[in-house]
Amino acid sequence: MSNRYLYAALRGAAAAFVTAAARSHEIVGNRMFPATLAIDDPGVADELALPTVAISKTGDVPSVKQLDISGEYSKLITEDFAVSFSPTWTHLYAPGGPMGNGASGFQNIETTFKYRVFKNAEHEFVASVGLNIEWGGSGAQGVGADPITTYTPTFYFGKGFGDLPPSLGWARPFALTGQLGYAIPSSATTVTVDPDTGDVDTEFNPRVLVWGASLQYSLPYLKSAVADIRLPDFVNHLIPLVEASLQTPVANTFSSGRVTTGTINPGVIWVGDKFQVGVEAMIPVNRASGSSVGAIAQIHFFLDDIFPNSIGRPIFGNSIASGRPAFGSKP
Repeated sequence: MSNRYLYAALRGAAAAFVTAAARSHEIVGNRMFPATLAIDDPGVADELALPTVAISKTGDVPSVKQLDISGEYSKLITEDFAVSFSPTWTHLYAPGGPMGNGASGFQNIETTFKYRVFKNAEHEFVASVGLNIEWGGSGAQGVGADPITTYTPTFYFGKGFGDLPPSLGWARPFALTGQLGYAIPSSATTVTVDPDTGDVDTEFNPRVLVWGASLQYSLPYLKSAVADIRLPDFVNHLIPLVEASLQTPVANTFSSGRVTTGTINPGVIWVGDKFQVGVEAMIPVNRASGSSVGAIAQIHFFLDDIFPNSIGRPIFGNSIASGRPAFGSKP
C-alpha cells in the first residue's frame, strides 16, 4: 500500500466513526438519568468523565482498527446552564501492519453549551437545549480531525415512567432519553491538493442530522421507589440499557451520500454515590458504520457529590443537593 493510500484510508476511518463521550446525569423527582455512553443525556451537572475508552473497526476497505481515549469536564454556570469541554486522543492502526504502526493524535476539541428548559418531578420529565461546537483545526488531520468548525444545535429529553399506575409497577423503572441535533459545517466545501500529483480535490461538507435514543431499566429505582425484591446489593446498583447513536447526511450530500451510519449499544451502568461505571458493545447498523462489533467503557465522577461546596457547585448560585434517591429506601 502506498503512503498516499494509507493516509487517505486512515483519515477516512476517523471521519466515519463518531464517538460521543457521555455527559452529565440528571435527578428528576425519584428518577436519576445516568450519564449515557453513546448519546448525551438530558441533564446539566458538575461532572467529570475520565477516561472513556472505545475500540472499533471502521467501515473502510480495508477496515481500520480505531482506539479512542477521551474525557469530558462539565461545569455548571448556573443551576440550569452548563459548559463542557471534551478532548479525544485517537490511534488508528495501519491495516495489516504491526500494532504500533498507524497514526495518532488528538481530535478537534469540542465545547457544549447546554441549558435545561423544563423539569417536571411528578412525571419524571426533563428537556434541555444545547449547542455543540467542534473547533476546526484544533486536532490532527492525520487522524481525521476536520479543518473546519461544525456547529450542532441539539434538543435533549428524558422521560421516566414512574407515573404509571401501581398495577404496572414492573414497568415504572423504565426510562427513555433522546437527542436530536443538526450539524452545520462552517464551510460548504473543503479543497485539498495532493502533494504528490498536484491534483485538486473538492469535498462537499454535508449537513447532518445527529439523532439517537436510550431505553433504560433502573434497578436502583425499582428498589427505592417501587419494591425491594431482595436482589444482591451489586445488582441493585445496575441500570441495563440499549442506546442508538446515528447520523444521517441530509443536505449538501454530493460527496457523502445520504446513508445513515451509527451503532446500537447494549450495555449496563453501575451507579454509586459518587461515581458510575459503564460498559457497552458497539454494534454497527450497516457495513458503512463498521466491520465488526466494538466496545466502549467509561468511569464517570459526580463532582456535585464529591465536592458539593467547591468545584461541585454552580459558579453563580448556591450549593446544589443532588437529590439522588438513597438505595433501598422508598420515598
